[in-house]
Amino acid sequence: MPDNFQFAYPLVVLLLPLPLLVYWLLPAIKNKSSALRYPYFKRAVAVTAQKPKTASYVKKRGIIPWVVMYSIWALLLVALASPELVGKPEKKIKTSRNFLIAADISFSMANTDWTIDGKRASRWDAVKDIMKDFVKERKSDRLGLLFFGSNAYVQAPFTSDLNTVSTMLDEADVGMAGQMTNIGKAIVKGMDLFQRDTIPHKVMLILTDGVDSGMEILPLDAANLAKKDSTVIYTIGIGDPDNSDSDLDERTLQDISEMTNGAYFRAKDAKALQEIYKTLDTLEPIEYEEESYTPKTLLYYIPLGFALALGIIAMAINNLILIVKRFKNR
Repeated sequence: MPDNFQFAYPLVVLLLPLPLLVYWLLPAIKNKSSALRYPYFKRAVAVTAQKPKTASYVKKRGIIPWVVMYSIWALLLVALASPELVGKPEKKIKTSRNFLIAADISFSMANTDWTIDGKRASRWDAVKDIMKDFVKERKSDRLGLLFFGSNAYVQAPFTSDLNTVSTMLDEADVGMAGQMTNIGKAIVKGMDLFQRDTIPHKVMLILTDGVDSGMEILPLDAANLAKKDSTVIYTIGIGDPDNSDSDLDERTLQDISEMTNGAYFRAKDAKALQEIYKTLDTLEPIEYEEESYTPKTLLYYIPLGFALALGIIAMAINNLILIVKRFKNR
């Protein structure tokens, strides 16, 4: 018997001797037998001076029917005791925050100055490849996905279905949101998404490799709105600002994160980005419920099925015996 097997209600076993107690304590059922009436019955009684009695008899059963009936009773009690296999306790995942990923997919993200497994790749392909692992680990968060370029678009609203978020991320490509970089619009769009939800803990992660080119909403004004709404913003600068081909505005990204109690990171290559995600897991750890959940597999249907099958077989054999007896008596 496996170590994780147990009965939910083991005290049911105390009912096992109940049929025996009934048999010993209660009187036997007497069955009336048929009698032959004939003329002059009363005269014969008077002559013989015998007192007529009511005829009855007690049916006697063999040992086999008793064993069968008691086995059915025992199987029913085993089913009532609810046998089960108990798994290892697991912690419940608690949905504790909305985590919005806002990724820049402007034309500059198509630059092929990064490498994946020793092969040259675009910045966006590298970001997607590494971000998928990050998304899979955010099991306690409701993730949202937002892409921005000249405009900002919600690709996936907040959801606990991380597979859907990964699929949406994989389907996105450079240029879908325009060729420019508008960080201010991305923050405001994210704030609008946060306000539609009731979870108070709000975190935004902004990934960009360029300088803000928007004139409608300045990034710091948008960050000030996020601060008033208690939203933490982490910013990741993609690329190396010392490179002449880079337009990365580190100063603005640093100001955004400092204003909202977040942090700024620079990812000059895929390896650095991977380390940043590990740091984010430390800053915004996955949270679990205090209570543990113990998975259980119920097995009551097995003894219940045996009891039902045994009862059907016993009834079938009994009916067969009666049919044979009737046939012989003809």
